Amino acid sequence: MVAAMMSIENRAAIVRDFARSTLFDRTFKDGMALVDETAIYLDGGGRQESKMLSRNAAATYARQSLHLTTRLMQVASWLLVQKAVREGGMSAIEACQARYRLNPKPVEPLTLAGHDLPAKLVGLLELADRLYARIAHLDGRMYLDQGSSDATNPVQAQFDRLHQAFEALA
Repeated sequence: MVAAMMSIENRAAIVRDFARSTLFDRTFKDGMALVDETAIYLDGGGRQESKMLSRNAAATYARQSLHLTTRLMQVASWLLVQKAVREGGMSAIEACQARYRLNPKPVEPLTLAGHDLPAKLVGLLELADRLYARIAHLDGRMYLDQGSSDATNPVQAQFDRLHQAFEALA
């Protein structure tokens, strides 16, 4: 029991240190800028571009935009937890809970060959997947991959159901 508490205390110290670091500042800035850029694109130019796509490409666009927004919601949530630790709104020990971790599933590579998707969407997908991989690496290092519990993350379960529903439409 004492060893487990030391482990969680050590992990919490790592989380606190990261939340106060310039690496966090840069990662937070990059992540939130990508969230903003994506929202602007999907609500504006992306909406217009998607209307000009073939039916097959439009279905792929819908699936990929779901993939994009899901990735970015996961990233933004993770970053906001770290910010809450930094600002004292959440304890570092609380942030170590599995429900605040990223989905442990590996990042799936983009499979866009043969689809005539807008270049801006493809670029945002690539940026989001790289950012997700970067944060997944940080998450794994900070939390020492201790989040492999059997507890189901209800938010991730909803994302998985949405993903399956869109896959069925294709």
